Amino acid sequence: MQQLTNLPLKKVALLSTLLASALLAACSGGSGQSTEELPNTNPDTDDTSYSGPAPESEDVQNYKRYIWDNLAAENRCGSCHIEGNQSPRFVRSDDINLAHGEGRDLVNLGSPEDSRLVTKVTSGHNCWLANADTCGEIITNYIEEWAAASGSVASSITLTPPEERDVGASKSFPASSGNFATTVYPLLEQYCASCHSEDAETAQQPYFASSDIDQAYEASKARMDLDTPENSRFVVRLGSDFHNCWSDCAQDADTMAAAIRNFADGIAVTEVDPSWVTSKALYLTDGVVASGGGRIENNAIALYEFKSGSGTIAYDTSGVNPAIDLNLNGAYEWLGSWGVQLNGGKAQAATATSKRLFDTLTGTGEYTIEAWVAPANVVQEGPARIVTYSGNNDTRNFTLGQAMYNYTFQNRNDASTDANGMPALITDDMAERVQATLQHVVATFDPINGRRLYVNGEFTGDADPAEAGLLSTWDDSFALAVGSEVSGDNVWQGSMRLLAIHSRALTEEDILTNYEAGVGQKFLLLFKVEEQTDVPQGYVMFEVQQYDNHGYLFSEPKFITLEDGVTPDGVVIQGMRIGINGREAVVGQSWAKLDTTVTAADYDPQNGQKLSPLGTIITLEKGPTSDEFFLTFERLGNEEFVRIEATPAAPAAPADLTPQPRIGIRRFEQIHAALSAATGVSSAHPDVIDTWEKVQQQLPVEADIRGFLAAQQMGITQLAVKYCSTLVNDTGARTAYFPGFDFSASAANAFDTDAKRAQIIDPLLDKLLGRPIAWPASVGGHSAQLASAPDESTVREELDGLIDTMTACGGSCSAERTATTVKATCAAAMGSAMILIH
Repeated sequence: MQQLTNLPLKKVALLSTLLASALLAACSGGSGQSTEELPNTNPDTDDTSYSGPAPESEDVQNYKRYIWDNLAAENRCGSCHIEGNQSPRFVRSDDINLAHGEGRDLVNLGSPEDSRLVTKVTSGHNCWLANADTCGEIITNYIEEWAAASGSVASSITLTPPEERDVGASKSFPASSGNFATTVYPLLEQYCASCHSEDAETAQQPYFASSDIDQAYEASKARMDLDTPENSRFVVRLGSDFHNCWSDCAQDADTMAAAIRNFADGIAVTEVDPSWVTSKALYLTDGVVASGGGRIENNAIALYEFKSGSGTIAYDTSGVNPAIDLNLNGAYEWLGSWGVQLNGGKAQAATATSKRLFDTLTGTGEYTIEAWVAPANVVQEGPARIVTYSGNNDTRNFTLGQAMYNYTFQNRNDASTDANGMPALITDDMAERVQATLQHVVATFDPINGRRLYVNGEFTGDADPAEAGLLSTWDDSFALAVGSEVSGDNVWQGSMRLLAIHSRALTEEDILTNYEAGVGQKFLLLFKVEEQTDVPQGYVMFEVQQYDNHGYLFSEPKFITLEDGVTPDGVVIQGMRIGINGREAVVGQSWAKLDTTVTAADYDPQNGQKLSPLGTIITLEKGPTSDEFFLTFERLGNEEFVRIEATPAAPAAPADLTPQPRIGIRRFEQIHAALSAATGVSSAHPDVIDTWEKVQQQLPVEADIRGFLAAQQMGITQLAVKYCSTLVNDTGARTAYFPGFDFSASAANAFDTDAKRAQIIDPLLDKLLGRPIAWPASVGGHSAQLASAPDESTVREELDGLIDTMTACGGSCSAERTATTVKATCAAAMGSAMILIH
């Protein structure tokens, strides 16, 4: 433990927590008995074999490896599309060459997501999972792997002109929930509160039936279509999905649509200012999809992209069987931007499917955990489990965790770590790597380099305290979990946007590639400005994605033309703003001061000309399928709009504040430091630390003296007593602090004169008050004290009276009583307002 004495206090505390867990693990013997057993909902589908003619070419071999092997099982496509059965027979088992001939026409290697195999299954045809989109995503991954092997992956995104749409009048949700409260909310409160309320017995987000009307209103906005009420999600769930109907589903859907229409009728239409210079309008879905390209995933054995957006399962879309699907429970919320928000809930796989991690990774001896996460805060400790493959609080194969501003990485190996993966790799305190924002976090392990951590594409530089080894001591009975320990302890709160586990340690170049690829569904929105700029097929292009359930991220604005052979020159762009639903967004106008010119010299025919490096968040109003975006300009090419800024309202007369105290009190950490400085006893002394940990939460947390409580004074007193006792019990320290005082004398003799008492009182007052200020003769030649300091004579009198009381024992006072009297005098001074008042 001596090695800990030079570490920062925060890291000592963290190491102490981890060491305690390690000791418990040693007692447990490494058992994983508390692992929650979950059913295996997706058994291994590798139950097919092929014995026909050999593949005639490398492409046929790749087809077999990536398509046939994965889809030929009977619980997928092998029950129908085989020889002598339903056409196309792309998984026939009698001849792989014939299967390839029929299957090749179903696949688009240049655009895998557009393949017939994908579109057919996403339409609901024979998906082996509960979510058809997830089946489509898995098959897309198979085709992408085939495309990569054949060199057919598309290297660029093809921009196509969007549908032209003029900016129209629109309705926007009012700030107040008043009208909602009398129209739509009564239905939600009556029929949906048993689930979609935080007070429900089985609370289920979103809380659009919350008892808090404002919270219900915010959660309901994205589920109401103000322009076409019958298309509202609330209506569709009743009329088409037959979800929780209270009588006849069709009638209930009509009732809900009428309520939304009544609500919408009370909202005034927002007309676009005719003097504005505007682009054409777009919906988010009008954009060109630009998501996920270029990621390194060829060794991903578990992949969670959270695209399903609903349900209780986060599907493993790696395509490797058996899939390690995660079962969601507790408090969680799906994000429209692809992801899941964990608010105390967790996601856990079955132990049977989790065993595939053991089988694969103990074979390769190396692995990578890759996650896009947004921690909810930087006060989570434990460490809080972001992703863990473990048996209980004290035994694990690996864990990526958070401890306040630190990322932690525990891994069990045969050379130098225990059953809890200790000692842990912890990022440097001063770097404060964890931030409450979206981050790309990667943990790698291999038997040469050991453990390494990367944040946002950059190696943290933290050295692994343990020697690298093999994974031969891993336990195959553990389960993979996200958001907490498998037992439900050490909860992590935040959003998980992507999680991948790779069967090799990714290189720094691979990690940077995946970081730069980003995460989430992204669109390239092309706002047409041909009319104002005289540039054929001229557009201002943004990269846009739904950032979370409350906003859109706009970034990387460019000017580009889709007309071949055209090079724009001299196009002036000034004062660009984002418009949404007929008006300019209230916040997020990062380009309001933009002043640039598109020139032939700066324009790139392939990529256009970048207009600004800035990005911004625009508030989500109606939802990604209903919000209409457009651009406004103060000057665009040949057109100009003179913006007249509104005169700001005169500031209100300042209100008279209530009388404020002229003095404050020290906070808990200041009291701790002040007592240490006043007594000379280190705050890291073991005896002091023990008391400090007990009373810390009892001490003041704010400087406002009006919040001071009697219980806080008791905590200060206990801490002062401990500091003074520690001082007096140390012979060398007390001799230096109270020079000349005879601690061996009886109490009756040790304090029998004013001079002897002064040997105790004077040092205390010197530390707490300082001696009165001696003014020079030029300003009066007298002594004075600070007006806010206690009067020295009064304090001396109080301490002198205490000594009288403590020594009122006549000749029976022993030398032990002497030390006790000094401790009491010291504690009375140190625990007084002289320490508390700041």
